[in-house]
Amino acid sequence: MAQARAVARDVKGSPRKVRLVVDSIRGRKATEALTILQFMPQHAAKDVYKVLKSAVANAENNYQMEPADLYIHTVMADEGRTFKRAWRVSKGRAMPKLRRHTHITVVVEDRG
Repeated sequence: MAQARAVARDVKGSPRKVRLVVDSIRGRKATEALTILQFMPQHAAKDVYKVLKSAVANAENNYQMEPADLYIHTVMADEGRTFKRAWRVSKGRAMPKLRRHTHITVVVEDRG
């Protein structure tokens, strides 16, 4: 079984929120997952959609796989870099504001 992958690094958004989207498509057929992601209300669904579409295109162009036969083998949302900023609060103090980023990896395989 041949596999193709796509990776998006340092996507804006916390890994915890992206994992909610990623868990809903794990193990599904690629075409079905693209349809699900298209109609999800979460902001991270747009980024996961792009990565999945890229993985399907990689499989089609680089390995001559048929897009209709592709399934999601692995999909991960790992922690990327965190920007640390200061959030100004009352009485002249500052609180830490963490801007989290995510690495999204999608691996598709041909089962057909």
